[in-house]
Amino acid sequence: MFAVTVLGNNSALPMHDRHPTAQVLTYKEQLFLIDCGEGTQMQMNAFKIRRSRIGHIFISHLHGDHYFGLFGLLNSYGLNGRRDPLHIHAPAALEPLLKLSFDVADVNLPYALHFHAIRQGSVLLDDENLMVTAFPVTHRIECWGFLFREKPRPRKVIPEKAREAGIPQAFYPQLKAGSDYRHKEGHITLNEEVTEPGPAARSYAYCADTLYEPQKIGEVVKNCSMIYHEATYLEDQQEKAAARYHSTAAQAARIAADAGVNKLLIGHFSSRYTDLQPFLEESRSIFSATDLAIEGTTYLVGK
Repeated sequence: MFAVTVLGNNSALPMHDRHPTAQVLTYKEQLFLIDCGEGTQMQMNAFKIRRSRIGHIFISHLHGDHYFGLFGLLNSYGLNGRRDPLHIHAPAALEPLLKLSFDVADVNLPYALHFHAIRQGSVLLDDENLMVTAFPVTHRIECWGFLFREKPRPRKVIPEKAREAGIPQAFYPQLKAGSDYRHKEGHITLNEEVTEPGPAARSYAYCADTLYEPQKIGEVVKNCSMIYHEATYLEDQQEKAAARYHSTAAQAARIAADAGVNKLLIGHFSSRYTDLQPFLEESRSIFSATDLAIEGTTYLVGK
């Protein structure tokens, strides 16, 4: 499973039963937390997120609506007896804030907390299935987006062709990895004769809080399976959006359309809006494959 569950979709002020930014990305058996606004752990409880399976937390920037929930979450992990290590990827300035909060409260966590400062070109995670990288976006302070890119998926064996070619089933894992099969007699069955390409690798980009930068962001998210892009304002407020280093729903849609992505999620809605339907209509008029990032909803990344 490759999917994103939205925990919070509002901007700085929690209002209209909407909460500050937080998302949980599920990839196979791993869970990743992306941003951790106020109330995130309460949202985890509400939507039955298995928080013990979260091994990495990614914080885009140090505006409170993106990290104020982190202190409580880390403390709760300790109170619940967590033993598994936890990795935090964030701007460097967060590390002394965490240390200060633990020191003044005399907190000794029962688990290893590893802090990784994000730097230009950072590869945050690289395992056999998934690579996570950070990319800079332009906001009032240092701010990062995150790209979760699946590595190429195994080829599919065509069993009847493999049997006809006399290839033993024990060799199928090598076929899936792309190997040719050399017969005892010396001749070779080429891999493409008995396999077909596996499913396309999937990708998810989280574009964080950002000024509208179609070229800069578009290059990063090109052909992504799904992207999340902030849409704090509607288009009639684009001057205010630019002044505050934010974007509009229409601008997010233009980036998605020009970058050839498959699906767009928009969120980080200003508290001035009680009704989110105009955001959806504005974005879909430019890019039809848009959804609102609705709290408690899980969105599949590709197939």
